[in-house]
Amino acid sequence: MPSPASSLPPPSSPRILETKLNPPAFVATQVPRTAIGEAIAAAGAKLVLVRAPAGFGKTTAMAQIRERMEAQGTATAWLTLDRADNDVSRFLNCLAEAAQRLGVEEPRANGPFDAVAALAAHDAPFTLFLDDFEVVQEPAVLGLVREIIEQLPRRGQIVIGSRSLPDLSLGRLRARGQLMEIDTDRLRFTLEETSAFFGLRQAHASQQASQGLQTLPADLLSQLHRKTEGWVAAIWLASMALERHGTETGFVERFSGSDRAVAEYLAEDVLAHQPKEIRDFLLRTSILRQLDASVCQALNPRIDCAAILEQLAAANLFLTPVSGDGRAWRYHSLFADFLRAQLAREQPGEIERLHLAASGWYESHDRPVPAIDHAIEGGDHPHALTLLDSYAGQFLEQGRMRMLARWFSAIPEHQLRAHPFLQPIALWATCFTHGPWEAMQMLEQSGCLDSEIPAVRASAHTLVPLLLAMQDRHDEAYEVGGPCLARLPTGLPFADSVLLNAMAHILAVRGDQREAQRLLDAARREQGNSTFNRMYTESLAGLFDLHEGRLRQATARLRMAVDTTHAVSYNHSHGNAWAGVLYAGVVYESNQLPQADHLLNVYLPLARDVGLPDHMILSHVMRSRIAFHAGDIDAAVQALTELEYLGHHRQLPRVVAGAKLERSRMLLLQGNGPASRDELLRADDPELWERERRQRLPAHDLDYLALAKARWDIAFGDARAALTVLDAEMHAAIASNRYRRVLKLRVLRAMALQRAGEVAAAIEEISAVLQTASQEGFMRLILDEGPAVGMLVQRYANAAAAQEAQASSSAPSTRGDPILADYLQRLLQAMGPMAAVDAEAAPASDAIKEPLTRKEIRVLQLLAEGYSNNAMAEKLFVSDSTVRTHLRNINMKLDAKSRTQAVAIARKFRMIR
Repeated sequence: MPSPASSLPPPSSPRILETKLNPPAFVATQVPRTAIGEAIAAAGAKLVLVRAPAGFGKTTAMAQIRERMEAQGTATAWLTLDRADNDVSRFLNCLAEAAQRLGVEEPRANGPFDAVAALAAHDAPFTLFLDDFEVVQEPAVLGLVREIIEQLPRRGQIVIGSRSLPDLSLGRLRARGQLMEIDTDRLRFTLEETSAFFGLRQAHASQQASQGLQTLPADLLSQLHRKTEGWVAAIWLASMALERHGTETGFVERFSGSDRAVAEYLAEDVLAHQPKEIRDFLLRTSILRQLDASVCQALNPRIDCAAILEQLAAANLFLTPVSGDGRAWRYHSLFADFLRAQLAREQPGEIERLHLAASGWYESHDRPVPAIDHAIEGGDHPHALTLLDSYAGQFLEQGRMRMLARWFSAIPEHQLRAHPFLQPIALWATCFTHGPWEAMQMLEQSGCLDSEIPAVRASAHTLVPLLLAMQDRHDEAYEVGGPCLARLPTGLPFADSVLLNAMAHILAVRGDQREAQRLLDAARREQGNSTFNRMYTESLAGLFDLHEGRLRQATARLRMAVDTTHAVSYNHSHGNAWAGVLYAGVVYESNQLPQADHLLNVYLPLARDVGLPDHMILSHVMRSRIAFHAGDIDAAVQALTELEYLGHHRQLPRVVAGAKLERSRMLLLQGNGPASRDELLRADDPELWERERRQRLPAHDLDYLALAKARWDIAFGDARAALTVLDAEMHAAIASNRYRRVLKLRVLRAMALQRAGEVAAAIEEISAVLQTASQEGFMRLILDEGPAVGMLVQRYANAAAAQEAQASSSAPSTRGDPILADYLQRLLQAMGPMAAVDAEAAPASDAIKEPLTRKEIRVLQLLAEGYSNNAMAEKLFVSDSTVRTHLRNINMKLDAKSRTQAVAIARKFRMIR
């Protein structure tokens, strides 16, 4: 069953990118913000946040900072964001263009250009500017930006301009001294800057041979500055009014520039004194996000829009240039808001016609997305529906579900009912973006199940088994889906292909792999040009490959699946979350943790929005394990806490149990047996795990209660009893061709033999595991079992090396198997110190040389919980070097040779739990 398509638009056209990638052009009346530039240069922060309401000169200040950096030899790139950048694909597209302007390059031998990784690896100084950041609300995009900031190289920097406080983990950056904040108070003009502004205005007026401003006496200047409180927009508006009224009219005395309502009045006053042609142009074009002569002409057919734009730009009136060639502009956001409100007050009936004109222009230029946007924004839902009649099917085939869902949610239901063929498309879009529960409610209320139109009725019925399966009701889905399959073909390729894919998954869950594979083959024949269904089919095929132990084939299929829905790929992070989470899983399995984390930044929020149980479990567990591996225990715990909350909130007991199982595993690795056991007891829902035994649920292929209990017995209980359980589980897994599960069970079996003292048998068992795992590249399946398996792999390596030295072939050896030799080397390298020392070893003496201090015991506790040096330093508010000093002292006092041994000794002497 699929998850939300990322509904991402195709890459922006070169013209649009050009306007987004160019900072505002310099204007003659700009006041140099020297103090701000110097403060940023001195701070050396990773992130500079320029945050203030509209009209405080954020963009101008950022543009000047950029000029200063360029002059000093620092490469810079600029990106002005808009609402469309909430789509991950578009954002990554624009980011890649910006990165390449910085001179960032990456070899393309391993796939498409990955801007995030390329920025992290860039070794030359650079600064990336992201303006209008407040428009970014999509968690996946915010996650990517957090990742970029976290991975910035030593000489990299990001400057963000925003009206609001962005969700970018600012507290952590602030605590590390990596954040500099330029707020409203810093952006306000000083009295000197206000004076400089008026001087520049007068000089500019002289150059233009216009009357311009009279000299403002010092007392009036001071009074105006005080009343405006340094608000740049209000000072600018006041200067325009003073050009007209003069300084002798008492205007300054009456002015209260700190009040936004007064600023709007001034704008209106300025607007009222424009020639009618200019005034009409400003109002009518205020509905546009970007202005160029051709689209403006469509809204103002009787005037020369190109000439007006040049005139306004030359007069520095209202417009902000957005491209270096002077052919495209936008209104300052403060004035755009005012102009639109003024248009609504003066000509309320004109708004719809203007939006319709803009819609028509974009339609005639083969740009249906802004055409539909303008039709909806203008309230012309009938025209939007007419356009959707022509294009919605195409967008559905492409998998652009989020965009479709956004449009359909803005259209009144009674109007949508008048377009019956769009109703099933709206249901598909809702299903793949807002989840099956909302889509099921919509379906029941829509009347589509009983529609008089056969095609509508057929589409609706094919949707039912999918919705039930997505709600974790696979048995019901199977009962409903059988009759639907019998009615194929319906003549609706998209619906038929989705049904075939959905039933393939349902049958696979029920254990009928042969019939599931047959349905996948039928889906391939039926899907035609549907990139969405191609993604769906290949994702399922990849999942089947993975469960049967074919990791390399699964990786190839899933990579193709995430790249299917759009032609251009950036690090495989633009696709559908159904495919994306599964692909993140195989990347994680091959131990490419940074890449897996990057993918989860994109796909975890999408999977969470839809609420598919398996995808929620898989993505959150991966996120927790990656954080645990990095020593960020707080983040690891948070991921599982969120997963448990989602399970309770959506009434999905399997999701709650998944969180508890993983928490038990994490506590086990921390050596906390009682707490780990408690979590297992809380996860023990007999009905749930009986169902899991009957079904093949993706999230529980390797993580289920019987396996978790055996793991606990190996670590803290009866290892021989665990062997009995593992042998039975292996027999069942082999019978059902679940060879990845077999491999995991054999890893645990080897660990159980080691714990039971049968070291030779344990080495023989792990030898067989490594032989198989090396052929497919399984890594985390072994590594995730922690130090105990590390010690076992090291013992195998030692035995193999000894046998090679003796030139004997009777014992484990990597001779003649370069794949195994390379794999073993990579595995040991990934295991690091945990494989080198017997964790249960302790010093010969039963006495501790010297008592540990309270701070050292706290460091030891954090070490036992898995925290890295960095994470410990943050938690204890000390430097990395202080943490290293504490660790050296601990090892010396405990006579330990490694961190693992220090923890083992501390537990032996009950210093820590």
